[in-house]
Amino acid sequence: MSRSFLLVLALAFAGTAAAKDEAAAWSDARQMVVVTTPGWNVDHGTLRTYTRTAGGWKEIGPPAPVTIGKAGAGWGLGLNAPRHDGPVKREGDLRSPAGVFGIGEAFGYAAKADTAMSYRALSATDYCVDVSGSPQYNRIVDARVVGEKAVEGSTEPMRRDIHVNGDQRYRQGFVIEHNRQQRAKGGSCIFGHLWKSPADATTGCTAMAPSLMHRLLAWLRPEQHPVFVLLPRQAYEELQGEWHLPALDGAAR
Repeated sequence: MSRSFLLVLALAFAGTAAAKDEAAAWSDARQMVVVTTPGWNVDHGTLRTYTRTAGGWKEIGPPAPVTIGKAGAGWGLGLNAPRHDGPVKREGDLRSPAGVFGIGEAFGYAAKADTAMSYRALSATDYCVDVSGSPQYNRIVDARVVGEKAVEGSTEPMRRDIHVNGDQRYRQGFVIEHNRQQRAKGGSCIFGHLWKSPADATTGCTAMAPSLMHRLLAWLRPEQHPVFVLLPRQAYEELQGEWHLPALDGAAR
């Protein structure tokens, strides 16, 4: 047996092992929110929800339309290893991060919400810091606690109804845990939130109808370790087996 053949076998084995190790990062997930888009540079897609059962992933509820970043999607910094076989998400590029991500706290303008997820009732002094290099980069903070200097330059007041002409997009939402390591220029403040309209794309988040948001927040359970997946359809089909993602079962592209 030649050395070159042995090397090919070793590389193939290493690749398989790496894929298994990667999928282990979300192996405890029992709920999955999946967004697929027609391509990297498309600003809209379809959201599906799945529950893991003894027989595998089972789709829960009907598929629904969503909008994403105005420039489409780009590989983000999540639970999967960093990838470069497509656009890569950067701060301010108007792309939504692609990959597999934890789902963090829910938030909204109301004092409480119909959800089992940890919930943050937003105040007028809450900001998500999108200033790369700040110690608070990619964190939602209260200026009364961290100080006005800490949110200086941030363009993400969370109470948009107060600061941005009554805007309702953050009336309900949840954190998509992209770039938790706060990598400089890696992208920040990525949420699932309400859309302005079905035709309006975002600056990097995933936006949806209020009825869909309400359904998601009522369904999500922290003990089920829910994850959020966003991928172009072709990338999803290529990675579905390796990443142990639900089969889309011939749903419309």
